[in-house]
Amino acid sequence: MIIRRELEPLLANVVEAGDMIFTAGCIADDESLDVGGQTRQALGDLDRWLAMCGSDRSHVLQVVIWLSDIRFRDAMNAVWLEWVDPANLPARACIEARMATPGCLVEIMAIAVKPAAGGKQKAGS
Repeated sequence: MIIRRELEPLLANVVEAGDMIFTAGCIADDESLDVGGQTRQALGDLDRWLAMCGSDRSHVLQVVIWLSDIRFRDAMNAVWLEWVDPANLPARACIEARMATPGCLVEIMAIAVKPAAGGKQKAGS
């Protein structure tokens, strides 16, 4: 079964397909914030979207992060390290891109799994 949540005219912000969760890009509502503040807001939305699907950040499998300027990477990473579950790190890419919204400094998209489907997690080497 496929469930589409938080529909907008062009997209669903969250799509559940079986035990998988796919998010649209999370961006901050307040574009006056610096990249750290925008990252916190985007990750807050990601937490909310995961919770509505019965999951959480420890079940995120992959994240793609777009920055309007790659020089923001250290500031974004500082917030990321506060948020991410160090025992369950996802695969991640971080790239620079021209954003569709001029004041947007960071956009974050994720793929996650529901806990029941995730089974026992094991850290690799």
